[in-house]
Amino acid sequence: MTHVALTLGPLFFHWPAERLRNFYFRIADEAAFERVHIGEVVCGKRMPFSDPVWPEIIERLERGGKEVVLATLAAPATVRERKSIAALCEAGHMVEINDITALPARSGRPFVTGPFLNVYNEATARFLARHGVTTICPPVELSLETAGTIAAACPEVEFELFAFGRLPLALSGRCYHARLHGLHKDSCQFTCEQDLDGLAVDTLDDQSFLAINGVQTLSAEVHAALFTSQALIRHGVRRLRLSPHDCNMVEVARIYRALLDGALSPEDARFQLSCLDLPGRLVDGYAHGKAGALSVVQPA
Repeated sequence: MTHVALTLGPLFFHWPAERLRNFYFRIADEAAFERVHIGEVVCGKRMPFSDPVWPEIIERLERGGKEVVLATLAAPATVRERKSIAALCEAGHMVEINDITALPARSGRPFVTGPFLNVYNEATARFLARHGVTTICPPVELSLETAGTIAAACPEVEFELFAFGRLPLALSGRCYHARLHGLHKDSCQFTCEQDLDGLAVDTLDDQSFLAINGVQTLSAEVHAALFTSQALIRHGVRRLRLSPHDCNMVEVARIYRALLDGALSPEDARFQLSCLDLPGRLVDGYAHGKAGALSVVQPA
């Protein structure tokens, strides 16, 4: 097998229902993704806004030939949220597990894991394999080489590299957006909706530092792991995951598909990505085993 597939990961940000609908309809009709993950993974309070539009989006994506995966919350905090995860795990679709407490509800049936689950070694990967995992997306700070070492221990499991987007770094019990606007988490007024790609946070020296998205901390910069198909397959990686942002994701997918098909070099792909309206500069240090804020691949 020489084909490396493209996955669109779940949206981290709080977008209005109409924007969600328009975004995923375009993905269904125009984007080169084989698999699309949908659902709320960051904050359960947002779910009532997006839940009504998911059925329509699922139907459109499947009509467009995409495999749909239902993503679960990464840090469930209430009984209602845990029940919603259990309900998703009982659904007929493939499920992405982002919190280990979801495993009992899905164990024995196929599932995939997102980068929020701590898969840092071969023993963890083998444990998940025994419970039915078919695709593992390791934590974002792992290099391609490290992911390859884990993949070699579980040849029956597909490995997926987080390849594009602001990096999901941490989740908190507190809401940064609410605090910024002088509000409590319970009465946040969903101010995170104002920042479609999260809100960049600079240091006191005006240096780019992090980004906030409700209870989530992300990198301020945009991670772009640009490897050839041969390099990925050599390390046991069969999929690349691109994270949705408020940019031309159809074009992002086209660039990555061209890279994987050998029509673009990593340097040319980086240049084309840099021409898009991205929320931060491009970095790729983690993918190469270096500091995450570094840029290893340089534009042609």
